[in-house]
Amino acid sequence: MRFVLPNAPGSGVDTITRAAQPAFAKALGAPIVVENHSGAGGVIGLQTLARSAPDGNTLSVVSNNVVIFPSVLKSLPFDMPGDFTPIAQVGSTPIVLVVNPAKVAAANHKELAALLKSKPDAFNYASSGSGTILHLAVELYLDAAGLKVKHIPYKGVGPMVTDLLGGQVVFAAAALPSVQGHIASGKLRPIGVFPAQRTPAAPNIPTLAEQGLTNFEVEAWFAVIGPKGMSPATVKKVRDAVVAAFNDTAVKEAMAKQGNTISVTTTEQAQAAFRTELTKYAALVKKVGLEPQ
Repeated sequence: MRFVLPNAPGSGVDTITRAAQPAFAKALGAPIVVENHSGAGGVIGLQTLARSAPDGNTLSVVSNNVVIFPSVLKSLPFDMPGDFTPIAQVGSTPIVLVVNPAKVAAANHKELAALLKSKPDAFNYASSGSGTILHLAVELYLDAAGLKVKHIPYKGVGPMVTDLLGGQVVFAAAALPSVQGHIASGKLRPIGVFPAQRTPAAPNIPTLAEQGLTNFEVEAWFAVIGPKGMSPATVKKVRDAVVAAFNDTAVKEAMAKQGNTISVTTTEQAQAAFRTELTKYAALVKKVGLEPQ
């Protein structure tokens, strides 16, 4: 079996999937190969999944990037969610706003906002790709703070973090699991987390809401999906394996350490959520004025 990830190595989804990989394999009774098919913000990996046989042997773990794409891309080589089978939303992962401390002296939102306002053309921010949840998170932050900053899109989280560490870009939003080590080492400085509540995995990082951005929160969720046409029996088998894998003691410990909240939905809930989330993010994309590319 294989998990086709529309994300680069080192992304939050990649970190989550690899932590759960052994438990997934045990629950499904087959070895699992994780393949990273990054590029075009994740479209390439999703296209691979859409073209796969609906036999349950090719699956994917995806973030809410997949319900943002239809609002930010003029054309897609598939229909979302029509060409896929949402199997279960698994949980959520906190997004954190981080800066390169060698380039930005700010230690909190007010200092960062003041700095960006004082030199509007001197700074830039990175994302894992145009139209991703990490891109939208920063745009929502900038909109709430009344700021305009140049956006530099990358082909995945890995390249984004590499250039953020190198100082080619100075700040970004990232899933906490993908930057925890760099925060701990001091190579990146956290400004605030986007969810409404602090995360137990990083209790010292304040929320952006605490820092004055009221009614403001963004969270990344992740889900297991397959190609369209999967039989009910196959869907049930995979969903049961998802429940078992994320109930595994080692996986639960890894998820807690990464700051992820696990709450596996039913397949019916997941399929309904994909459609409501498409509408939600279309409104957010319109709010911040992102133009389809």
